[in-house]
Amino acid sequence: MSDTMQSLEELGSLKVTAPDAPKYEKKVDKFGRAYATGKRKDAVARVWIKPGAGKIMVNAREVEVYFARPVLRMMIQQPLIAAARAGQYDVICTVAGGGLSGQAGAVRHGISKALTYFEPDLRGVLKKGGFLTRDSRVVERKKYGRAKARRSFQFSKR
Repeated sequence: MSDTMQSLEELGSLKVTAPDAPKYEKKVDKFGRAYATGKRKDAVARVWIKPGAGKIMVNAREVEVYFARPVLRMMIQQPLIAAARAGQYDVICTVAGGGLSGQAGAVRHGISKALTYFEPDLRGVLKKGGFLTRDSRVVERKKYGRAKARRSFQFSKR
């Protein structure tokens, strides 16, 4: 029993090794594209990115045509700007479901995930900006006996 006991000095010299952070690998298909799925509200976006001139196509249309509001186009560009890769990747995506705001959020989420698959080193920058987190907020369902999810019908005494 005494031969397994150690002094305090010996215990202090022991090294505790922390597990290394997981190493992420580049995931591309045979065409050299990275694929990711982005989601927001009811919208689902399938996104492919590849090195190019910075052209963004949404449902076979230019991004300026599909997302006419400048705020939505700015939202889509955010992960590319945060990663300092604006104008370096061509983005092709198909998006379905929800409204335009949800679709723009889904495309942004998909672009962020695809960037991390193409360049795993960008994960820290995009995660710090909050682009890799799926915004899980969805519309609350309507309840019976209510006008909407929480609103009651108008009360009348007579």
